[in-house]
Amino acid sequence: MPPLDSADVAAPPERRVGAGSSPVTSTGGALFHAGEIFTSAELQAMRLDGLVRLVIGDSYLRSDFREDAATRSQAAARCVPHSLRPRVALGRTCAAWVYGCAPAPTLISLVTDHRRRTTALPPFSRAVMHQVALGPFDVNLVGGVSVTTPLRTALDVAVHGEDGEAVGILRAIASGDLDCPLRLVEAALDGTSRVPGKARALARLRAARALVTRTRG
Repeated sequence: MPPLDSADVAAPPERRVGAGSSPVTSTGGALFHAGEIFTSAELQAMRLDGLVRLVIGDSYLRSDFREDAATRSQAAARCVPHSLRPRVALGRTCAAWVYGCAPAPTLISLVTDHRRRTTALPPFSRAVMHQVALGPFDVNLVGGVSVTTPLRTALDVAVHGEDGEAVGILRAIASGDLDCPLRLVEAALDGTSRVPGKARALARLRAARALVTRTRG
């Protein structure tokens, strides 16, 4: 599996997009953000005409391009104030969505290490901030955007996910090409003390593992 930040992952088969590639359209790319080349109203009209489709927030993708992890991460990052982007990572169900394992979130979940000083989000933001303990291998780059790794994402979903969707998201993470066996997530959680909701999280992981085993069997 190529790194998630590589051009091989970022590019759909019809076109090649990503860092270092030359512009592929007359407007310079496939992902459009309201207020840059086109206004929000123009992009909404283009969506009705089938020329673009909404990714999240005010970001749209040309209809002849395939949505992928890099597209989703870059679109989600646009919902975050520019000054905050270097200090936060997409996490929880938002990260699971970036990896293609969850529906598009209503709010962009951001995580930041509690040891770092981070400016608060502005009022009425499309994002929510969580100050957590992040290890050196808990974050990677997807399309140039910081996103929690599949292992850390699965751990966070198991602990903090909603009852109606957590097991399904965990099953999707384990069933895809992310190389994230849930037994490793369970072992990491089982060896951690003082985690609120630990018993419920372990039950979710075991339920998701059982579904994956049943599907493969």
